Amino acid sequence: MIFDRLKRFSIVLEGAEPDGPAAFSPGQAVSGRVVLELAAAARLGALRLRAMGAARVHWTESRSAGSSTAYTQSYSDQVEFLSHRDTLMAPPDNGEATVLQAGKHEFPFTFQLPETLATSFEGKHGSVRYWVKAKLHRPWSTVKKAKKEFTVIEPIDINTPALLAPQAGAKEKLARAWYCNRGQVSVTAKIDRKGYTPGEVIPIFAEIDNCTSRAVVPKAAIIQTQTFIARGTKKQKKSVVTSITGDPIPAGKREVWHGRALKIPPVGPSILQCRIIQVEYSLKVCVDIPGTSKLLLELPLVIGTIPLHPFGSRTSSVSSQYSVNLDWLSTIPEQLEAPPEYSAVVSSPEAEQSLAPPCRSELGDILEGPFFAYIQEFRFRPPPLYSEVDPNPASDGIRPRCMTC
Repeated sequence: MIFDRLKRFSIVLEGAEPDGPAAFSPGQAVSGRVVLELAAAARLGALRLRAMGAARVHWTESRSAGSSTAYTQSYSDQVEFLSHRDTLMAPPDNGEATVLQAGKHEFPFTFQLPETLATSFEGKHGSVRYWVKAKLHRPWSTVKKAKKEFTVIEPIDINTPALLAPQAGAKEKLARAWYCNRGQVSVTAKIDRKGYTPGEVIPIFAEIDNCTSRAVVPKAAIIQTQTFIARGTKKQKKSVVTSITGDPIPAGKREVWHGRALKIPPVGPSILQCRIIQVEYSLKVCVDIPGTSKLLLELPLVIGTIPLHPFGSRTSSVSSQYSVNLDWLSTIPEQLEAPPEYSAVVSSPEAEQSLAPPCRSELGDILEGPFFAYIQEFRFRPPPLYSEVDPNPASDGIRPRCMTC
């Protein structure tokens, strides 16, 4: 049989780690090869390839109808993102099998990923998976299969106005026990932006006022919320990604967090655009109040893949593709310099022309980069000094014009 002679049948993707899947972004080309190694000559049929990508959700819920009757309700749904088929080796037109000699044979393939894809994900009630599967056919025999999974990461750039906006909130709660009013607890918290990437530190600024008669304990945590949607029904799973605990706040005291650090561990990015699976994050500031429920303040977070640019949004017209060097700002003296003479600033038509901003034809593509570099050129070119004496007096040989003529 062919499979007694088949030493190797596998899929190799370019850029893949030896023991891990390859990672791609939406819109990229996926290239690889199907490797077939034979110990002896063999007759083969078609070799077909299929690339697939889909999000799937499934869960069950038990329901009771009456005292003795119970049934289980099942929920499931699927969204297909990628479907590509290719024939790497087709049988001859006469219907006969193709004979391959002993040795190693490789069949390359390439396909394009769609521009819109959800990030690969594995959850309790659903997943987003991408894979390539090869099928080797032979007359009068079973089909040999090989499968290779790969990862897709949807880029989320946190350098956007919406994700760079500060997040703040305030809440208060009246502590009660046995119908007795024990006072009020209030919390105000703020973070500098909404978007972060794994490995970054979130500085938390908060004020906790404990006006009760007992000590309270403040805490902060990053919460991941997985939402699965099927047939108009939602199923959620929440988990704590990381957390910190503050010192107990005595009765009648206030605690202030001046940028308390909370580091984001390695977690998957947010999934916000998938119809049946969503992965969201939030920062929760919690105050444990003895004898009553907790006081919770929640601030939304987005975990992205493109980290913060040192000078703000990467989509801005100034710093979209280049880093801005502002080291020259340190050379500005603290005390103002005396303005130079006009002749030292502009002494020729060429110098006057140099005061104008450079035109696009002279610079080529540099206008797409940081235009701040030209600020330094203007710093030592102030307007000319004012003088009561005309710096360009009239010549003696010129007859003055009579104002009455």
